[in-house]
Amino acid sequence: MIEVNGLTRRFGRTLAVDDLSFTVSPGRITGFLGPNGAGKTTTMRLLLGLDRPTAGRATVNGVPYRELRRPLTQVGALLDATAVQGGRRADRHLWWLARSNGISRTRIGGLLELVGLGHVGGGRVGGFSLGMKQRLGLAAALLGDPEVLVLDEPTNGLDPEGIRWMRGLLKSLAAEGRAVLVSSHLMSEMAVTADHLIVVAQGRLRADAPISELVRPGMSLEDAFMDVISRSAR
Repeated sequence: MIEVNGLTRRFGRTLAVDDLSFTVSPGRITGFLGPNGAGKTTTMRLLLGLDRPTAGRATVNGVPYRELRRPLTQVGALLDATAVQGGRRADRHLWWLARSNGISRTRIGGLLELVGLGHVGGGRVGGFSLGMKQRLGLAAALLGDPEVLVLDEPTNGLDPEGIRWMRGLLKSLAAEGRAVLVSSHLMSEMAVTADHLIVVAQGRLRADAPISELVRPGMSLEDAFMDVISRSAR
């Protein structure tokens, strides 16, 4: 479970995250929505210990990420699929991550097959397309068989077939009891993927509810999202 309590982050005079509180429960996909600059990526960075909060706390199973022992076995994350050394082979990239967290190398081959990269595991990452890098990033997130997944725009760069594949995989991971937090700007995809939605704007929580409660009959998720954002601006 992910718990965010009173999370705040200032950058000088800019309040990027403003007293934000929510919970991401196991067994469902929680969509994390908001306009550009809403504080989504900053929140994820705070959750993953990549930045320090000005105030408040973000934990995984009650523990801040920085205090987790072998964190990849508890939290899998994909924030920037392009942040990989281009000259490294895909399988070696996963090998180094596994080694850093005491994870068996025997998982690597199966994960590359799972994400559709089994045939290019020996290829240099620099020659991969963005969609292939996203698949490799997801393999890295799953490397430690974690209970919690934090994914920022995981379908970016994927073709329609790849997006459909990603949707099915995320649903199967949630069905196994994992807590899955997914940030995305693709409203049509979130409408058929997410079970629960957290909407933020200007760093503050604007909605936290099952998708069935936010999207009324005859309304699209995009309509519901714009309604929440417009009401928050008033």
